Amino acid sequence: MGAYLTPPAVVQGEHGVTTGEILAEVRGRQPQVPWLPRMDGIAASTGIDSRGWMLPLETAAAPGSGTGLRTPGAGPARAALAGNGFTEHEADRAIAALEAIPAPQTIQERTAPAWAAVQTYGERAARDALRAAGLDTADVDCLITSHSTTPALPGLDLSLLNRLELRDDALLLPATQWACIAGTRSLALAADLVAADPDRVVLVVISEALSTTYQPADDTLESLIVRLLFADTAVAVAVTGRPRPESVLRLDAAWHHTLPGTTDLHRLETREDGTHFVMDRRGPRAVQETVAAMWEWLRARHEGDGQSWHPDLLLAHPGGTRVLEYMEQTMPDGWPEGLLAYSRDSYTTGNRGGAAVLDILRRAHDAGQKSGSRTVLYAAAPGLTATAVEGEWL
Repeated sequence: MGAYLTPPAVVQGEHGVTTGEILAEVRGRQPQVPWLPRMDGIAASTGIDSRGWMLPLETAAAPGSGTGLRTPGAGPARAALAGNGFTEHEADRAIAALEAIPAPQTIQERTAPAWAAVQTYGERAARDALRAAGLDTADVDCLITSHSTTPALPGLDLSLLNRLELRDDALLLPATQWACIAGTRSLALAADLVAADPDRVVLVVISEALSTTYQPADDTLESLIVRLLFADTAVAVAVTGRPRPESVLRLDAAWHHTLPGTTDLHRLETREDGTHFVMDRRGPRAVQETVAAMWEWLRARHEGDGQSWHPDLLLAHPGGTRVLEYMEQTMPDGWPEGLLAYSRDSYTTGNRGGAAVLDILRRAHDAGQKSGSRTVLYAAAPGLTATAVEGEWL
């Protein structure tokens, strides 16, 4: 494959939101939910004390600009009440009561500020990544982008082309629905592109405002978990077909795997009040199936090496602590402990979705790695689909 990565850039959400603040908001809004006595224990089990969001918690939890009378409006409501025998005084009282009810945010109210932040954060990450690579915006031949929770058309690719003033012949490849596998699958695609033309420069930018899935009106246990898990992050990395002085990792192979019939396990649903992330308890088990398939891919890939093989680093975003534990339990015999240390470190400040793997890679880079260290990057996403790439530190 022979693709070369320069140091990834990571821009974390600048608004720190603690787990305690989220729990206090939930208690104040939903004091009667049946799972409230279990809430503290559930929060502790995530292992996440704080996460960074692009917008503050107050923005996510705020009511919308409308009221309980948003539809059909005061005039038609008064006419309907009068037609049903209400006196003018009774109709006024009923309308006043409805207008006092705060309405949830609309999808526009929730998504518009997040989309603006996604573009700003994406631009910052892109410029930082190009600077780390010793490249200029004019050097970019191809731009791969992803932002799954802020639907927009035109999307992040065209926004960044204009913000960065990329060449008008740059190839734009938006991949908004890759979600959690955006990091590994973008790298695999970038590697294919530079293999076809080693002089090509590919810029990958993933900017995720996962906090848009924070839905304060939801009263399900699954909604509580969603509110606790997600963080907002923008990441970027330059991929080239030839090594540069700034290159830190070489990619040698990629692997893809999809489980048919699993599209209902994890999904985004767009409703009147915005984007909802829906989880099924069968999800972790399905992710585990892709992990088992990855072990088999690595075994088959290295069975002819003539010596025992194992990665020195496993940079994995499987979506949660349960699957991280499963990965450790099912690793082939003889593999060393601690391979997932950087993944666990990243997860303590939230699930970053498609930005996670590059955040984990940056943590490994900052810690310093020996030349030749064998590395596997893995991610799974709703669908259920997974991608892994394998390479070595330079």
